[in-house]
Amino acid sequence: MRTVPDPPVRRDDAAPGTAPEPARSSVHASSGQRLGTAHPRQEGPTDLRLVPPALAAWGTAALALGTSQVWAAGIVAGCVLGIGLLPLARSSGTASWPRASAAAVLLCVAAAAASAGLHGADLRRGPVPGLAREYATVTAEVELTSDPRLTRPKVRGDHVAPTAVLVDAEVRRVHEAGGTTVVTRAPVLMIVDVMSARGGAGGGLPRPAAGERVRSPWLGLLPSTRLRVSARLAPAMTGGDRVAAVLRVRGQGVPQVVGEPSGAQRLAGRLRAGLREATSGLPADARALLPGLVVGDTSRVTPELEEAFKETDLTHTLAVSGANFTILLALLLGPPGLAQHVERRGLAPRLGISLRGTAVLGGALSLGFVVVCRPDPSVLRAAACGAVALLALATGRRRSLIPALATAVLLLVLYDPWLARSYGFLLSVVATGALLTLAPRWSAGLRRRGVPPRLAEALAAAAAAQALCAPVVTVLSARVSLVAVPCNLLAELAIAPATVLGFAALATAPVGMPVAKALAWCAQWPAEWIAEIARTGAALPGAGVDWPGSWAGAALLAAVTLVVLLVGRRLLGHPWWCGVCGLLLALAVVQPPPLTRVITGWPPPGWRLVMCDVGQGDAMVLAAGEDAGVVVDAGPDPQLVDRCLRTLGITRIPLVVLTHFHADHVAGLPGVLRGRAVGAIEATGYEEPADQAAFVRRQAAARRVPVTSAAAGEQRRAGGLSWQVVWPPPSPPPPSASSPPGSHPQVLPAHPVPEGPNDASVAMLVRSAGLRLLLLGDLEPPAQRALARSPAAEALEGVDVLKVAHHGSAYQDPGLIRRAAPRLALISCGANNTYGHPAPGTVTALRAGGATVLRTDRDGALAVVGGGGELRVARD
Repeated sequence: MRTVPDPPVRRDDAAPGTAPEPARSSVHASSGQRLGTAHPRQEGPTDLRLVPPALAAWGTAALALGTSQVWAAGIVAGCVLGIGLLPLARSSGTASWPRASAAAVLLCVAAAAASAGLHGADLRRGPVPGLAREYATVTAEVELTSDPRLTRPKVRGDHVAPTAVLVDAEVRRVHEAGGTTVVTRAPVLMIVDVMSARGGAGGGLPRPAAGERVRSPWLGLLPSTRLRVSARLAPAMTGGDRVAAVLRVRGQGVPQVVGEPSGAQRLAGRLRAGLREATSGLPADARALLPGLVVGDTSRVTPELEEAFKETDLTHTLAVSGANFTILLALLLGPPGLAQHVERRGLAPRLGISLRGTAVLGGALSLGFVVVCRPDPSVLRAAACGAVALLALATGRRRSLIPALATAVLLLVLYDPWLARSYGFLLSVVATGALLTLAPRWSAGLRRRGVPPRLAEALAAAAAAQALCAPVVTVLSARVSLVAVPCNLLAELAIAPATVLGFAALATAPVGMPVAKALAWCAQWPAEWIAEIARTGAALPGAGVDWPGSWAGAALLAAVTLVVLLVGRRLLGHPWWCGVCGLLLALAVVQPPPLTRVITGWPPPGWRLVMCDVGQGDAMVLAAGEDAGVVVDAGPDPQLVDRCLRTLGITRIPLVVLTHFHADHVAGLPGVLRGRAVGAIEATGYEEPADQAAFVRRQAAARRVPVTSAAAGEQRRAGGLSWQVVWPPPSPPPPSASSPPGSHPQVLPAHPVPEGPNDASVAMLVRSAGLRLLLLGDLEPPAQRALARSPAAEALEGVDVLKVAHHGSAYQDPGLIRRAAPRLALISCGANNTYGHPAPGTVTALRAGGATVLRTDRDGALAVVGGGGELRVARD
C-alpha cells in the first residue's frame, strides 16, 4: 500500500522533502479558489495520537468524581503499576499498540483520577456537608464564583412559584450557633428569595408573574465578591452535583458585602455594564440579543424569545462559544488556514506584527475573552483550543486542529474534572469535532456535485454539527428540531457582523459611549435578523417533533440519522428524488392547513369549540369565522396554547376572555397574542391575584390591546358565534356624591361576595350553529348555587356541552349539574396532576345524568363538531 507523505511545513517554492507542486495545485483547484479554502484538505492522515488519552481522561474524570478518595488512589496506583510493567511487554508479539501510546493513556487516566479525587473531596471536607444534613441555620462568609442568574417563573397549579436568584459560591467561613468560627472551602449553590430581595427590607411587593423579569440588588454582584449571609443549609438537590450543599437565603433584601471583587472582575463588570448601557436604547430584540451574542449576558432575553431559540436550535448563539472566539481570531490572524503562511491576512500582518507578536497578542486576547465572557465550558474550550493553536503559531511548528482540540479537552478535564459531566462542554466538543472531521468531507462531496464552495462549506458545517449534536440535545429537550439546519444557515449570515460590532461596542463603551451606541445601533440590524429567523422558524407548525428524552432516545436518533445519511448519500446522485424529498420535508415543516386536515383529520371541518390540551389549566377556542376564533382562557404555558392555535389556523382573535386571573388560566397569554391580531381582552372584575392581573394588563398594554371587565347580562357576537355572560353579577355602583343625604342605594339581587378568584370566574352561555355550550370557568359550589338561582338559570337548562368547572374537582353543585343536564361534558386537566382532577365522584355524577365525559389528560385536545342538533367530538 502506498503511503501519502505529510504536507509541507511551508508554502514557499518546492524544497527537499515537500510534496510535489502538482499535488498541492490539485488541492487548491478542488477548492474553487486561487489560494484554497480557509481549511485546505490535508494530504496526509489526520494526527489522532492525542485523542485516546483525552477520551480516557474524560471518561475517568466523569466516573471518578462519584467515587471515594480510596478508589481514586487505587486507580492512580494501578496506572502507575501498568506504566512500570510496559517495558516487560517489549518481546511480546501480540503487543501491536506502541508502548508510548499506552503509557500516555495510563498517565492521563492516573492524572484524571487524581484530579477528580481531589475535587470530589471538596464536597465532603469541612463542616458544611454535616450541617447541611441537619438543615442547620448558619451565618457564613461566601465568595461568589459565578454571575447571579434569575430562575424562570414556573406555574404550579393556580399560582406562580416564587422566583429566586441563583449563584454559585464557596463557603469560606462558617459561624455556628455556638459562636465557633470554622475556616473552610466548600462549593455551594446559593438560592436567594426574590420576594425579600426586591423590597430592600423584604416586604410586601408582589412576586413576579409568569414570564416577567425582576431586577434584584443580588443580580448586580460580580464573581469573587465576598458576602456575609444568614441562611439555612440543605443537602444538594440531586446526586452528582458539584456542590456540597444548598444555601437558602431568606429575608435579606440587600446583600452584605464584606470583600470587593477582584480588579479583573471589576473591569469585566464595567465592560459588560457598558455594553448593556450602549444597547439600552435599541429595539427589544436587539437590546436582548446583543449582550448575549457578545458576552453571554441573557438577562434581557424574554422566555418567549428563549423558547424560539430552543425550538430552532439557535441557543448556542446566546452561549459564548468557540464561534465568537474564532471570529475574533479571524480578525487578528485572518483565515486559520493561512495563519502561518506568507499570504496570511488579518489585522496583524497589515499592522506589521510578526508571527510571535501575533501569538502574544492572541494570548492576551484569549485571556481577556475568558475573563469578560466568564469561564463557562464552551468559553474555556474555545480559549484552550486557541491557546494551543497560538502556541503552534509562535513556535513555527505546524499542528492540526484535531490534536489542538484533544489537547484542550485533556487540559480542561485535568484542570476542572466537573467539565467531564457538563452537557455544555460535551456539546461544545462534539460540535467542534463535527466541524473538523465531517464538515470538510461533506463540503468536498457537495462541491463535487456542483454546489458553490461557500454554500457547500456553510451547509456542510451546519449539517455536521446538527447530526452529531442532535442526540445530545434530545436528552435535554426531548425534542428534535426539523428547522435547525436552515435556521442556522440563515442566522450565520448575521452572527459575524453582530459579534464584531458588539465587541467593538463593548471595547469602546468605557471611553466613548456615543461611539459605542453608534456601533450598537449598527449591530441591531443583524441581531434583529437572528431574532426574526428564530421566531419564524419556531412558528412553523412542524418546526420540531417530540422524541424520547433519554440516552436510549439519543441512540435511536443517532441510528435514524445514520440511516438518513446513508440514504441521502445515494439520493444525491438523483436530483429528482432529492427534489421530492425536499418538498416532502418542506410540507412536513410548513404543514399547510388544507393538506394537514386531509392527512390527519385535525382540525375537523365544521368545528365549533376546541378544548386545547395545555396540561393542568384551561384554554378553549370558539370558531368565529375563517381563521378567526374567540379564545377563552390561555392555559399555563405560552408554547402549548400557541401551538394549539397554530394547528387550528387561528390568525385573528376578536376577543380573549380570561375567566379569572389564576396562573393556570392567564400565564399562557403571550402565546395567544404572539403574531395574531387581537381585538380586545375581557376579564373578570375581581383582580386577584394582583400580580397576575398586573401581568395581564402589562401584556395587553405592550401590544395595545384594550382590557375590559365582563358582567352578567352582557351579550356579544362574532361572525356566526354569539354568547351571553351569565356570571359574575355586576357590582353595585358606588354612592354618588350628588345623592341626597339619607337616600338609599339601589337594591340589587343578593349574591354572595366572591370568596376568591374562582367564584369570580366569568361564566358564558355560548350559541354556535344551533349548539348551546355552557362554560363555567372555575366556579365553586357557592357561586354555582347562586348561578342556578339567577335570572339566567332558565336559559341554562338542557345544554349540549358543559365545560366542567375547576378541572372536574370534587367541589361541584349537584343542582346546577342536574339543571344543565349536558349531553357532553368536557374536562381540562393535566396528566398525573397532584390535585386528583377530575374527581371520580364528579365524573360519576355527570355520567349518571346521561353525559359523555371526555378529558384532555387522557383524550388530548377535543373538538366539538355539529349543528342543528347533531353533536360529535373529534380528538387530536
